[in-house]
Amino acid sequence: MDATAHHYAVTVSDLERAVEFYRDVLGLDVLSRFAVGGEAFATGVGVDGASADFAHLDAGGARIELVEYAPEGDAVAESDLNRPGATHLGLEVEDLDAVYEGLPDDVETLAAPQTTESGTRILFVRDPEGTLVELLET
Repeated sequence: MDATAHHYAVTVSDLERAVEFYRDVLGLDVLSRFAVGGEAFATGVGVDGASADFAHLDAGGARIELVEYAPEGDAVAESDLNRPGATHLGLEVEDLDAVYEGLPDDVETLAAPQTTESGTRILFVRDPEGTLVELLET
């Protein structure tokens, strides 16, 4: 099998709020918005009666998919990055310090920008759902 990446998905409870964060705070362009429902979708995702609203955003060669399901399931607990199964999105930026200084006051960060042993500068922020997003400058 020769698989290639299509998208990276984040399930959200409020699609509009999530789109605003990824578009307005992180600067991603919205590529498309659509809804999916029906029996084949519900069976495919393993959720009785499921339907969902989607937004696809352009992350410079990677597509980020934000999805709001109905019915909504229970939220997952925030997890530390070192726990097996933990996930995060990684987005490269040109000037990490400028991004950090420009973040709205309500955006949670794990720490100020840091330079790792490899020379990569990193900053972890949480989106409105609590999903970790790594902003990095190489």
